[in-house]
Amino acid sequence: MSTPPSTRTVLLRRGEVHSPADPFATAMVVEAGHVAWVGSEGAADAFADGVDEIVDLDGALVTPAFTDAHVHTTSTGLALTGLDLTAARSRAEALALVRDHAAARPTDRVLLGHGWDAARWPDRLPPTRAELDEATGGRPVYLTRIDVHSAVVSTALLDLVPGVADRAGYDPEGPLTRDAHHAVRAAALAAVGPQQRTEAQRAALRHAASLGIGSVHECGGPEISSEDDFTGLLDLARSEPGPRVAGYWADRDIERVRGLGALGAAGDLFVDGALGSHTACLHEPYADAAHTGTAYLTADDVAAHVVACTEAGLQAGFHAIGDAACAAVVDGMRAAAEKVGLARVRAARHRVEHAEMLTPETVAGFAEFGLTASVQPAFDALWGGEEGMYADRLGADRARTLNPYAALLKAGVPLAFGSDSPVTPLDPWGTIRAAAFHHTPEHRVSVRAAFTAHTRGGWRAVGRDDAGILVPGAPADYAVWRTDELIVQAPDDRVARWSTDPRSGTPGLPDLTPGAPLPVCLRTVVFGQTVFVRPDE
Repeated sequence: MSTPPSTRTVLLRRGEVHSPADPFATAMVVEAGHVAWVGSEGAADAFADGVDEIVDLDGALVTPAFTDAHVHTTSTGLALTGLDLTAARSRAEALALVRDHAAARPTDRVLLGHGWDAARWPDRLPPTRAELDEATGGRPVYLTRIDVHSAVVSTALLDLVPGVADRAGYDPEGPLTRDAHHAVRAAALAAVGPQQRTEAQRAALRHAASLGIGSVHECGGPEISSEDDFTGLLDLARSEPGPRVAGYWADRDIERVRGLGALGAAGDLFVDGALGSHTACLHEPYADAAHTGTAYLTADDVAAHVVACTEAGLQAGFHAIGDAACAAVVDGMRAAAEKVGLARVRAARHRVEHAEMLTPETVAGFAEFGLTASVQPAFDALWGGEEGMYADRLGADRARTLNPYAALLKAGVPLAFGSDSPVTPLDPWGTIRAAAFHHTPEHRVSVRAAFTAHTRGGWRAVGRDDAGILVPGAPADYAVWRTDELIVQAPDDRVARWSTDPRSGTPGLPDLTPGAPLPVCLRTVVFGQTVFVRPDE
């Protein structure tokens, strides 16, 4: 994750610096890639003669750079540079986009697209294989559903995967899930050449930097990407200025994980699938399907992996969405703690991705075992509410229990926010807004708590308590924003009124009320190096 620090000394002044070291700071000095000082405008004069550069903020806001704690970088880049179906409002519209894309890319060996969501279409039906064959002229095509846990494909792509019809999750007409999906995904991604892959990674990191994101946690794995994809991304991040990349490889082979240079055998190590694809593992059947989803790992599997990682000094981590899957993680953690000791398990900072269907018992388990909840508030913004996909899949009562961020914080569970891009877009301020204005009011957290989860939370999730915050000694990873008046927003109005009082010493943040304009990133800096400057600024 390391990148060389800048050797320049820079004074930023005449702005608003979001720092707990001085809630009223207007200036900051950066030296050798670290924050050297934060303070008032008057005190900044003492530094003016000894710096290499003075940046006049002209009232802009300076915050720690964001960390997106769950990203699929190459897929994000391919979505940015390829076929994006997230805006398609119907099956016919999606097929028209596929047809246009195929015509525009006559030499591509495989056509890749992402983001269709039939649950939001009038007929709620995904494109059929025959329709894709017609739209592409019989070419190989791979189109992932928005949750990336299922895909529709053409006949020509199926022909590249011998025996696919015998794999679990195969459907002769509908979307592919489980092993069949993994097999066609591997075939589709294998057709992407190294140059196209690197271009996609570079595009994704550039886009992240333009949004004030200074670090991403890459969640790779043998069922998601390839080893070349993973190591190529880590090499790219080390060789070019841009956001830091912390790599997780979802594999139970500890030596393989070490050899790839991953921080942990974690990320999307699947305990279950996803709600949209009916593959999240539930205690009770789906409201719209007569089954309880898919379990990929048992509590015993979880325990064995956690023990192996803890003893190897690596982070373990799991993808768990359904209530049965989250319970399996907690049960596995308990068994691991009994074997290697609770203190060692807690010290390892193991993590769980998504963690959507939690009960009070599993929340307590997360707290007991020191698990980081790596969560995606945009999921609720996209699928929550009385009319959303969650309610379709689970019924309104169960849907209202999902993504209980306030309960996690109250229990002392560390939160790290991310996007799961390309499932939802890279959008840090939108993510904070989604957590602060959750569809279910009792799950809402303050903007300040959400901001911390999207900055310092991501650093803590990789074992760093000294970063993601603008205080002397911290890495100089920061972003500069054009925004309106700074305020304090909290779910409880009494707290908000108290926090706005200057005597509280609470630094303000932008107004994220739904409908208010989000801050615009002017500059992003990583370890003192500028990695993005907004054009014409």
